[in-house]
Amino acid sequence: MKLPTDRDPGWQGRDKGTHNVQKRTLVMGIVNVTPDSFSDGGSFANPAAAISHAYQLIEDGADILDIGGESTRPGHQPVPWDEEWARVLPVLKELTTNCKIPISLDTTKARVADKAIRLGVTIINDIWGGQADPDMLPLAADAKCTYVWMHNRHEPVSSEGFTNLMQETMQGIEQCLGAGIDKARLWLDPGIGFGKTHVQNLTALRRLPEYCALGYPVLLGTSRKRVVGRTLDLPVSERLEGSLATVSYGVMSGIDVVRVHDVKETVRTCRMIEAILGAEE
Repeated sequence: MKLPTDRDPGWQGRDKGTHNVQKRTLVMGIVNVTPDSFSDGGSFANPAAAISHAYQLIEDGADILDIGGESTRPGHQPVPWDEEWARVLPVLKELTTNCKIPISLDTTKARVADKAIRLGVTIINDIWGGQADPDMLPLAADAKCTYVWMHNRHEPVSSEGFTNLMQETMQGIEQCLGAGIDKARLWLDPGIGFGKTHVQNLTALRRLPEYCALGYPVLLGTSRKRVVGRTLDLPVSERLEGSLATVSYGVMSGIDVVRVHDVKETVRTCRMIEAILGAEE
């Protein structure tokens, strides 16, 4: 999925939502502009701190930045759309004006997404895949932005978790295409850590090759998540190696984008795995 960056001057124009498949795994750096993030404890809730962090992620090799103004951790308190927008606005203004790589917004609210797209955001990353706001899919279609559909459920199914994941993903694809989203602008995310048991999360990871075979770019988000912490019995601050293990397996399985906190380490991991996969005597 060839995604133009500052190294590709072709990344120009209003219609910037089509990202074509490429062999190199893209690294999406996370910028949480929230006071209650599970991973960084609100370290970047201040706009100046968030902007500084974003530029550091670019220096570390990020291909995309994903900005979020509402925590998605278990038990988080939802915020009104205007409060979420107030959090991300100064960060998005700076980055869409001066940043040469694509900017993604992590939101479930169409009103927030609409305002962000008007500023220059080209990717909408929706953890509820249009379920939280009926206006989201039509908006993504009309805006011609890239739309990341993620699998999510309020409660895990009791059995046949992977079968359910695949079936509901196919239904999600149909809904997105039915709403008018261009197939070339649709990415999928299996939703590791969302609406799944621990075993179902591990199964979804193990069966990533099947998920990638659906024919759409796949984004994987496992960075510092509970599936890593529970498997290794580690706190959030010590989950880097486990997160990189999931990234390695994801790259080997054919994912296209990985969403992470630790960009530098992830970029190095991806390039090494890709070198091994591409080696020929």
